[in-house]
Amino acid sequence: MGMSVIISEATDQDVEQIFRLQYLCFQSEAALYGNYRIDPLVQSLESVRQEVAADRVFVARLGEEVVGSVRGRVTEDGAAAIGKLCVHPRLQGHGIGARLLRAAETALAEQHGATTFRLSAGHRSENGLRLYRRVGYVAVGTEQGQDGVPMVVLEKAATSYAATA
Repeated sequence: MGMSVIISEATDQDVEQIFRLQYLCFQSEAALYGNYRIDPLVQSLESVRQEVAADRVFVARLGEEVVGSVRGRVTEDGAAAIGKLCVHPRLQGHGIGARLLRAAETALAEQHGATTFRLSAGHRSENGLRLYRRVGYVAVGTEQGQDGVPMVVLEKAATSYAATA
């Protein structure tokens, strides 16, 4: 390939690429559940724009192309909610997802005082669940997504972010 993947904070100029990438990446998730109304597929461009403006959003770039993204924000209870991690299908399995998670965790802990990292994944999403377990997340419960998909809730202490991935 000849280029390195660079992780950086997303800007407003990245919104459309994040939107398109999210739609591409979550097709396989939708197929797992036979549900093409999952949140990442029905989220509006304007809603993505608002998240980039309000949350901590990181992207993975290969040259000018956004090939991965993740979002995070600190909730009222001091936990960092991390979500919508996605990596372009052609680049999955190369550590980009773990690097994006590490960037979000670092920013949320060091700059926003997060005490715990929390995320959720569909109960059939083995690749995502495997990644999250590998970087230290532990299942703490289940919940039903707004789209009806059964989700596994995972957490890890914010003090462990530096040693992960």
